[in-house]
Amino acid sequence: MKNETMDWTQLNWKAELTNNVVNIDQLKEYADFSAEEEKELREVTKVHPINIPRYYLNLIEKNDPNDPIRRMCFPNADELVVAGDMGETTQDPYGDDKHDKGNGVLHKYDYTALVVATEYCAMYCRHCFRRRVVGRPNDQTLRKFAGATKYISNHPEITNVIISGGDPMMLPTSVLRQMLMPLAEIEHLDFVRIGTRTPATYPIRLFDDELIDLLQEFNEKKALYIPTHFNHTNEVTPTAAEGVKRLRNIGITVNNQAVLLRGVNDTAKDIKSLMSSLLRIGVNPYYLYQCMPVSRVRHHFQVPLKQGIELVDKAKQDLDGYGKRFKFIIGHDIGKLEICGMIDNKIVLKQLHARSGYSETASRLIVQEIDDNAGWVTL
Repeated sequence: MKNETMDWTQLNWKAELTNNVVNIDQLKEYADFSAEEEKELREVTKVHPINIPRYYLNLIEKNDPNDPIRRMCFPNADELVVAGDMGETTQDPYGDDKHDKGNGVLHKYDYTALVVATEYCAMYCRHCFRRRVVGRPNDQTLRKFAGATKYISNHPEITNVIISGGDPMMLPTSVLRQMLMPLAEIEHLDFVRIGTRTPATYPIRLFDDELIDLLQEFNEKKALYIPTHFNHTNEVTPTAAEGVKRLRNIGITVNNQAVLLRGVNDTAKDIKSLMSSLLRIGVNPYYLYQCMPVSRVRHHFQVPLKQGIELVDKAKQDLDGYGKRFKFIIGHDIGKLEICGMIDNKIVLKQLHARSGYSETASRLIVQEIDDNAGWVTL
């Protein structure tokens, strides 16, 4: 855990957002750029804005240009690359558009509905796979949650809902209440998830008593889970640990979905350290995603699959049973695929979830030959 210089828990979460770094001129106070670099970065911000909280900036080792925290939040000229040797890219790698039912509802798997509740996050991560939505108004952004609730109510096959974004925790607590409480009354829902990166990037939000009271009230009516997103052990700070503790103290299970990122966590030591740090604060390692082939992301963040398999296997050798429970995952257009390993020159995958109408493909094994540089599979 990194030492912190101020007590972030005492700040007003809304007021502190006004101190975020949101442009290149402000960013120059934290890093030196040549004139050419500055010109390139200004081009980058036209396609994916800057938004970095002071809290997260505080985690950066300022004398290290390769600091992993910096890499996840600072714009980079590599984001201008839309084609390269890693293969084709797409703006919609997970197939969201195919499963958009309106009112922010994405219904890809029969039993799960994902609701895009906001396009805003406390921080705009440079590896974001929904970067075409996040930070910019979009017609996929939820406008009428009542319509989403009606859709979910009318589809009894839906057993769970994920409220996602953007980051739903950045909505006012009063708005979150209007979203959550109607879901508590839908009998066929077993549980609800709120996807959020705030424990890692903006744990200040978790020290709002009104928010904690709301989450506790809902959790007493229907099981609530928090999938979060720590990618590096340096994000697991004392403040983050205390924020997670506030969630756990009201009975909420917190699971982590990391992404394998070049220059951030692409060694066995990085993965082992991350998973151990998470367990230390009561967060369950759940998924490690292969970085998706996202436009302006793939060619500088994606790790080749063979390399990823090797480092995950090596990390798991030194992790205890709870540490190695996480699955190495491809979030593919056809569904979620677990990366099981390699046989000779072939990758072995197991399909965990299948799109609606393709239930016969769930639980199948897929064996496919891949080359050394492949970062994705074609199915």
